[in-house]
Amino acid sequence: MTRKEKLRRILTWVFWISLVFTAGFTWIYVKYAVPDQLNLVAEEEEIFHFSLPPGFTFESESEEVILGNGSNIPEGQVRIQNSEAISMYGANEGTYQIGMKFLGIFRMKDIQVDVVDDMYAIPCGLPVGIYLKSDGVMVIGTGQITNEAGNVVEPAYGVLKSGDYIEEINGETLDNKDELIQAVNASNGRTVSLLVRRDGETMDVKVTPALAEDGTYKLGAWVRDDTQGIGTVTYVDMNGSFGALGHGISDSDTGMLVNAEGGELYETQIMGIEKGSSGKPGVMSGVIYYGKGTKLGEVTENTEVGIFGTVNDKFLETMETQAIPVGFRQDVHPGIAYIRSDVSGELKDYEIQIEKVDYTSLQKNKGMVIQVTDKELLDLTGGIVQGMSGSPIIQDGKLIGAVTHVFIQDSTKGYGIFIENMLSH
Repeated sequence: MTRKEKLRRILTWVFWISLVFTAGFTWIYVKYAVPDQLNLVAEEEEIFHFSLPPGFTFESESEEVILGNGSNIPEGQVRIQNSEAISMYGANEGTYQIGMKFLGIFRMKDIQVDVVDDMYAIPCGLPVGIYLKSDGVMVIGTGQITNEAGNVVEPAYGVLKSGDYIEEINGETLDNKDELIQAVNASNGRTVSLLVRRDGETMDVKVTPALAEDGTYKLGAWVRDDTQGIGTVTYVDMNGSFGALGHGISDSDTGMLVNAEGGELYETQIMGIEKGSSGKPGVMSGVIYYGKGTKLGEVTENTEVGIFGTVNDKFLETMETQAIPVGFRQDVHPGIAYIRSDVSGELKDYEIQIEKVDYTSLQKNKGMVIQVTDKELLDLTGGIVQGMSGSPIIQDGKLIGAVTHVFIQDSTKGYGIFIENMLSH
């Protein structure tokens, strides 16, 4: 084979590999350039911008969702050219489907369109104490035990692992970690059977407790049955349901989302604020008042987009703000917005700048990048601090999202979640 033929073969391979890569990349890009689910307000036209290459057509599969952008193509269809706008009009409430095709032939994806009534919610911004009870006794990790003979043993090693939830011991349901400790000690060293939930599946495992130096029997596992902290309530809807944080509560040791059985909201008092700086996020410190008279609501869910539940009358009595319209992702745009927070001890709106909006973000609680520009808030906190997660974001008179994360290297910046991701959890 001559050098010229070798070069031709190499160039041919490079061409086909590049073609396959380009086609694959384009397919993946297009797949995620349009969200899987969109929201429309009934009897209102909404405008969307999707950055797509030529050749894509949207088709409405129902007369209730009307598409348009001035294209002279059959009714119920609209062709997208690059990043031009597409309008959608939902005639009646309900859930409908829109199909996206390439060249009018290849079905790329189905898009769910939810047509809803005007939505209103009260943007809160109030800090609360949060208590969550885990669904089972959570295993933080395994540890070593020095037994009576002075030997180091680790009975649970290789049997239990971080993130496991122990639901039963010897067929008896566990309500808290104290019951587990008592049952293990009462075994007198006999092998115990544990019902463990791991990654959503249950399994039976056996562990033989060791007799420790202090005369008690132990599994050699660090466990926890609850977690608590301070966060911010984002909104309360017209039914008294709340959403808070904009992200889930994870265990501080394992980093895993806590599987919660339930929980409560309590009154809290902010005692101090450590300002954020480059490489070190700030934090609000405070006191949570646990008690029947200080309870503000019930937590029913802990999800990746926040915690949810219902507030009581005591919480509602503290609210002085009114409900405002909810804005969906298509209403969010770069520019001036406001976060509402009680971080100073007084509920105020502070100016921010929405720097970037990612309408199709795969991370549900990182749909926008924000920067605090309000001098008063910067002087008070240095930007976004831990405990402000859940602070509502308001733009053009609509509740559009909530603060979720702070940038480690720049405490003035952080991420926000679209409010529709919280409302549709």
